[in-house]
Amino acid sequence: KLRQKAAQVEADAAAEAAKLRYQAMELQFQAHAEQAHRERGSFPTIGSRANQDPVAPANGSWHGGGLVDGLPGQEQVLAMEARDLDWHMGAIVYQVFVDRFAPPEDLESKRQFIQPPRTLHNWTDPVFAGVKDEETKYYTNELAFWGGDLKSLLSKLDYIKSMGNVLYLQPIFKAYSSHKYDTSDYFELDPEYGTLEDFTALADAVHAKGMHLVLDGVFNHMGIRSTWFQDAMASNVSKERNWYFIGEQYGKRGYKSWQSGDTLAELRLEDKSLQETIWNSSDSVVATWLKRGADGWRLDVGTEIGREFLWDLTQAAHRHKYGSLVVGEVSAYPRWWTESMDGVLSFWMGWIISGVVSGKMGGVFAGMQIQDLIYSSSMEQLLRSWIILSNHDLPRLTSKYPDATLRKFAVTLQFVLPGSVCIYYGEEIGMTGSGDPFNRAPMEWDKIGDGNEMYAHFTNLLGMRRLHRALRIGDFHQLLSFSLLAFIRRTDRIDEIVIILANPTDRVVEEQLNVPVEDILEYTLFRDVLSNETVRIHGATCTMAVPPHSTRILTMVNEIGPNGAQYKRIYGHWQTFKGVEATFSLGNSLGELIQDPNVMSNGTVYDDGLKKDLNLTMNISPRANDIAIQDQEIPTQALS
Repeated sequence: KLRQKAAQVEADAAAEAAKLRYQAMELQFQAHAEQAHRERGSFPTIGSRANQDPVAPANGSWHGGGLVDGLPGQEQVLAMEARDLDWHMGAIVYQVFVDRFAPPEDLESKRQFIQPPRTLHNWTDPVFAGVKDEETKYYTNELAFWGGDLKSLLSKLDYIKSMGNVLYLQPIFKAYSSHKYDTSDYFELDPEYGTLEDFTALADAVHAKGMHLVLDGVFNHMGIRSTWFQDAMASNVSKERNWYFIGEQYGKRGYKSWQSGDTLAELRLEDKSLQETIWNSSDSVVATWLKRGADGWRLDVGTEIGREFLWDLTQAAHRHKYGSLVVGEVSAYPRWWTESMDGVLSFWMGWIISGVVSGKMGGVFAGMQIQDLIYSSSMEQLLRSWIILSNHDLPRLTSKYPDATLRKFAVTLQFVLPGSVCIYYGEEIGMTGSGDPFNRAPMEWDKIGDGNEMYAHFTNLLGMRRLHRALRIGDFHQLLSFSLLAFIRRTDRIDEIVIILANPTDRVVEEQLNVPVEDILEYTLFRDVLSNETVRIHGATCTMAVPPHSTRILTMVNEIGPNGAQYKRIYGHWQTFKGVEATFSLGNSLGELIQDPNVMSNGTVYDDGLKKDLNLTMNISPRANDIAIQDQEIPTQALS
């Protein structure tokens, strides 16, 4: 027993040493990447991995960061393990408007906070188009409340967990409107939503379920009822005076308003003291809420904050809380914006999907655009970015696509393309709403159930996404086709590869497609996740009929017998021999590791200890909880 205990301690120590060496390698490479970017006069890529050099080498072999199949075999394994450990990548985000998500326990108690001209409504009351209230300058629909709060949201946390692993809350800070994008105090939770104790209880419960909590930061502008703004307007010597754009040049208002509205004042983020207050100092807004239990920030109108300040804010958030996430609202082309944050709200990918579904963008062309973005930006930055099909500013999917076939097609593409899925509350049950304010109705809880066709479709896709690792963190490679949006998602394991055939046309399409993956062997059986139909690979080609406006999601089948046994010396299959190493089985490992065994593919030199760690024999099964290393069983947790 003592020998066994000693061996376990030694194994744990070896695993911890491997982890620390790999972290040191990442930091070394990050420093190299940042120096290269400074020399180029650009922003460094956040979260660079050991296989992700943001500067293209002269030979043109750069893959945009994170495409692993050109890396030495063991680096592929490590790269995918790193993605697995990064909760930013391939997440399923559930977006909640707190006031409209779950009915409060005591609606009448809200009246102490919601005084006229603000109005309080029963949960079943319909939302309505507003008219401008000349006294407050708000529209009456902005001042309408339904009473949802953090306690009622907490009561629905099991449901949220069934939908995703990241809970994103629209603004919760003190504000006059119900939507709360007019913040009046960043440090104070709006009393309509509860107390700081309620927030702590929610954050603790979210973390207890293995989830993460992201808050909405509106740092480009504030509500004019803010004491900061009132003090700035009242005194020329107020410290807050320089936090806004104030002067006669801004007309009768005397200040620069956002989008020429009457209730929002733009912030002058160039002011150093304001930067300290919002993100830089240890008691800033960003730091305070991360310490209170949040795990990240979604930044409203990120493009208006600018890439330099986005970069500074993101670095500050990482400093305040290791592993925190910063994503920004970006409706522009994502390249460069993804370099200034961890990721973006990818409206671009949402519009690509919309173009394919509507028939206004060909499937082949869509695949080319995605491939181009990966090469000019980064695979891993795409994986961290949220794919937006709908939200509080856009029409709901049922209103945009009354045809359920098209609606399901759009959502399916959102779940199989590279990125994090963002689900706006109620989309999974088919709620309607052509735009603001009708897309912000109270959650219709009575629509949840097996009889709801859209809910059943979402449930299937959620189960599929959780089961198939390649759909969460795998690389994207387009397959050449005449009519289809065809591509593969792949990891370091061949048995995890997924082939996607999406048909945007109004006819059945059956094409013979080349699948240029060397380790998919003859006569391998694949099964469509959605229809359960099967197809076999012949000579590295795939031929399967795809119905109009539908998607085939083909995953490999573990066949017992000759068809499975032929993979015995191919790394990463269920039936791979135990001694087959990734080092000599994947990518260009024979070319690079043997040519110079002390240099990784990105040029990083590592010592004998790290070299030994990178050449560990690792047989990883997604269906097992343990990793076999050098014939010793070490729990996965010891490595992660």
